[in-house]
Amino acid sequence: MLTKPYDNVPYVTEPTPYHLTAEQIEFFDTNGYLILRNWIPADMLKHLQDAGDAWINQGWDYQRKGDNPDLEDFRFTDRPSGRVMFRVNYLHNKGQNASLELLGSPQVLAVAESLCGRNFVPTYESMVFKEEKDGAPILWHQDAVHPRQYRIFNYDLYLDPSTADGGALRVLAKTQGQKQDFCHLEAEYGWNPPNVVTVEMQPGDVLLHDVMVAHGSPEVEGKARRRTIYYEFRAAEQILTEGPWDSEWVDRRLRLVPMGLEAHQAAFPEKDQFSWTIDPLYRPDFSQDREQELKIVHLIHTSGAWCSAGDTPAKAKS
Repeated sequence: MLTKPYDNVPYVTEPTPYHLTAEQIEFFDTNGYLILRNWIPADMLKHLQDAGDAWINQGWDYQRKGDNPDLEDFRFTDRPSGRVMFRVNYLHNKGQNASLELLGSPQVLAVAESLCGRNFVPTYESMVFKEEKDGAPILWHQDAVHPRQYRIFNYDLYLDPSTADGGALRVLAKTQGQKQDFCHLEAEYGWNPPNVVTVEMQPGDVLLHDVMVAHGSPEVEGKARRRTIYYEFRAAEQILTEGPWDSEWVDRRLRLVPMGLEAHQAAFPEKDQFSWTIDPLYRPDFSQDREQELKIVHLIHTSGAWCSAGDTPAKAKS
């Protein structure tokens, strides 16, 4: 039986090879991150790499035609090197089954169950990337600041190599316990504060990171394209206790899980499947509108932390 440091999170008592071990959970809770090497099988990874190309091409097609249906779905910005796309949101309704296949896999859902308990909710899905020649920095930040009565984490699947000389992510271990003063951090240490870890990753590797662990990546000369798929997970109990969403939104997000299980079963019938044991209290209802089910938007978000305009090192708090 695995340990459960968060006593208010229901936990699975019969772990499979895809669940995290007690030692892995302890490392995650102590350091705010955990790396799972070679976690995604080659055939599933190939589906996702092809889907990543298709999503990027789809976004550029909309950009060229000037008919982007939703500016939140395909995110662009201007760099010194020119116009670049850097993010695709709401992956499941973009015409590629690969994102649902991944969501429904034991390589994802057993990890979510390990950290959030059996009532885990898939709350976000996106692909963030840097195009070739785009070496812009991602400044130190925390994704979401919350009371820490429950785990909230991001599941980061790397589709391409990410190396130290190519602007690999840096994680500031053991910073997840409280909101950080990033203006002070940047002024005092730049990119090399104590406990910094440069996370070098290969395709198929997965990084799990606590949404409150400080992380970012420095500016480099842009090299090859680097794509990462991000799924965030929270416990249903956490959302309904702390927000920012309501029970109807949770119900709609939970409808993605059986669609993911179905997609994974169809794509990989000979592979291991995940056994979903959500409490009956949270088991979702379904509508007949599949397209509506595949995109559940976020009208509000849990606020993160970074060094924003008006903040100065003089305002640093311990």
